Parts: sequence; C-alpha cells; structure tokens
Amino acid sequence: MNLNLENKHALVCGSTQGIGKATAIALALEGVQVTLVARNEDKLKAVLSELPHTENHSYIVADFSSPEDLNSKVVSFIKNNHGFHILVNNTGGPKSGTILEAAISEFEMAFTQHIKCNHLLAQAVIPFMKTEGFGRIINIISTSVKEPIAGLGVSNTIRAAVGNWSKTLATEVGALGITVNNVLPGFTDTERIAEITKTKAKSEGISFEEMSEIMKNYAPAKRFATPNEIANAVVFLASEAASYINGINLPVDGGRTKSL
Repeated sequence: MNLNLENKHALVCGSTQGIGKATAIALALEGVQVTLVARNEDKLKAVLSELPHTENHSYIVADFSSPEDLNSKVVSFIKNNHGFHILVNNTGGPKSGTILEAAISEFEMAFTQHIKCNHLLAQAVIPFMKTEGFGRIINIISTSVKEPIAGLGVSNTIRAAVGNWSKTLATEVGALGITVNNVLPGFTDTERIAEITKTKAKSEGISFEEMSEIMKNYAPAKRFATPNEIANAVVFLASEAASYINGINLPVDGGRTKSL
C-alpha cells in the first residue's frame, strides 16, 4: 500500500519520548518532513538526530502548560517556514489518583494542556490544510474514552472531553478534505505506564513486577504495546489511504477494551 506521505509536513507534539517520539520517527521513515514539539531542547535535538534525513526536519521548544506561548511559537513557525498537513496532538497525561481526591487545579491544568492546546494548534494549522485540500489531525488519547480506568480520575475526565472536542471538529472540517481522529493506546511500554504501574502496585501492596504482570494480563495479547505499534496506527490515519476515516476512536490495545 502506498501511503502517499512523501513531502508532507507534520507537527508532532510530545515527541521527545514514548509514543510521540515513535510517531515522529515512523512518519519520517515515510518521507514526511517532521517538526518536533516539546519543552526540553536537548531532548528535541537528540530525537532530531535520530530522524532519517535530519536536515529535512525541525523542532519548536514550547511548554504545553502555556498554551498562548505554544500557539505564538507555532503560528510564527508557520509564517516563517511552512504550514502543516498533519497535526499529532500528544501530551503527557495527568497524574494518577482517584477523582474524589483530585484538586481543582489538576483539572484546570489538564484542561489547559489537552483541550486548550489542541484547540489552538488546530486553529493554527487548519487554514493551510484547507488551502491544500488535505489535512489530518490525530489525537493520542486513551482507551478511557470508551471505558474509564480505575485510579485515573482526572485523566478519564479530560480524555473524554478531548474525544468530544475531536468528534465535533471532525464534523465541521470533513468537507474540506480534513479528517480528525483519535488513537486510543492501551497499556504501552512507556514512562507513563511505569508510573501508573508503580502507583497501582503501592496501593495494592504488591511489587512493581507483580502489578506489571497483572496489567499485561488484562489484554488478550498478554503484553504491553510497544510505542511503535501505536505509531503505526497514527501513520495510517495520517495517510491518503485513510481519507474516508473521520471522527473515530481507534483503540490500539491488544483487545483489552471490552466495549464495541
């Protein structure tokens, strides 16, 4: 299958580790010119050096806790360089914990990092997508959009909000050749899953290794996903081959999610 991604431009958020980094590499391997976005410039430079044809790619240093600054930097980049055919919204999830014990500030910060930033970035990139007649906005969320996950109260709440924002946007821009879809990773072998596993192990009074095995057994595949497996789904949704897929939630979870 020819994905027809050569010379497309992609803005990949949270691209210094985990799923974001894997996605940036996977897109670059398909000939996409990638612009990385994260807050740590040293890590951005390190990932940039790993991309094939490094000279074709770039990065933006921005912190998702400051959406106005993020937006300003992306808008400036577009004005001085080029627009983007592909936007991958990917931001680290809120800390673990029950919803009853969550502070209001946790909800506010998560809303800022996920809803506000996603929205401003979409507004920044869609004009170029519209002129090109091609656009792909892909949000990395969580299977909690379909089934809330115990111990992730704030995350469950905000991820669902992103899902509804995305579905609404998809209906508004579909006629422009732009699709908006969500990838819902299951338990994936990243720093985030290590943090969640550690928290769950502590609450259950068992070892990290024991909890890790329990969590792996939640999925019929009996293992965690690799970041590359999530990235492969993102690349497909970014391609011309997925032109009639719009407004969906795609679980990539080894079959763990029970709902249809």
